[in-house]
Amino acid sequence: MYLKTAIILLGFAASYGLLVFAASTLWQGLTLAILLGLFTAGIGFDIQHDGGHNAYSRRHWINKLAAMTMDLIGGSSYVWHRKHVVIHHRYVNIAGYDTDIDLGGIGRLSPHQRRRTFNRWQHLYLWPLYGLLAIKLQLVSDFRTVFTGRLGPHRIPRPRGWDLAVFLGGKTVFLALAFAIPAMFHPLWMVAFYYGVVVLLLGMLLSVVFQMPHCVAESGFPLPQDGRIAVPWAVHQAQVTLDFSKHNPVATWPLGGLNYHCEHHLLPLICHVNYPAVSEVVARTCREFGVEYKEHRSFRAGLAAHYRWLRQMGRPDPEG
Repeated sequence: MYLKTAIILLGFAASYGLLVFAASTLWQGLTLAILLGLFTAGIGFDIQHDGGHNAYSRRHWINKLAAMTMDLIGGSSYVWHRKHVVIHHRYVNIAGYDTDIDLGGIGRLSPHQRRRTFNRWQHLYLWPLYGLLAIKLQLVSDFRTVFTGRLGPHRIPRPRGWDLAVFLGGKTVFLALAFAIPAMFHPLWMVAFYYGVVVLLLGMLLSVVFQMPHCVAESGFPLPQDGRIAVPWAVHQAQVTLDFSKHNPVATWPLGGLNYHCEHHLLPLICHVNYPAVSEVVARTCREFGVEYKEHRSFRAGLAAHYRWLRQMGRPDPEG
């Protein structure tokens, strides 16, 4: 895991440095911006995600450092922990609770959410909007969450002390890397253009990888009764989470094992490099207890399933 971390961070630093200080043509710039977007996503998928779940290391301070790479790439490790670890993992696919499936009316991801007329075309317009996720996190929603102390319907404590220092310091470092330093060597329009290339690619990757395991027809969207879900926690996690392309090491390495998404939700405290080893145990245990273990065999199949779900949820009769 440490070698993998070194490769990703070195790739991030090299692509950033070459883009800012060495690229002299459009094609060089675009190539490096795409590489920078991929390595930035790799930091999120592989390093930050495990660190935020305390799964990167047995040592708390190492997990904290790994989680703080989120601040390096423009997000907030403080906000992310509460949004993803505390809220999403607790309330997966439960409308009104899981903020990951709440697109604020722009999109409809659950049959229990209100349908708006324009959702009829969401299977077309949501894809480019997915690219805006990273911009929203970096420049808007993290600040709003910290100022208001709210994530959707949930109240969260505002950061104080060290947490506040990390939040403000992280945003400052990111803004310097993304805008201030490049603007010292390039026109502002060029800085904005390449930032757009990097951040749109990053947002698209983040959105698709985290939507495919949950927002498909094969997943479940339970409603709580009297404030409770009818099945035990582990059964709920297996019912609402799918794997995709899990036998493809070309997908597993850069995605930080997030294609083994069911394993991750059931065992969030183990490092993702162990997911392939525990996958058969999870599948066998699900069969033993009569719980369906669901997966899409390829990335393409998972992507197509999410597209079909978006189209189904946009129709006047989502069950039709």
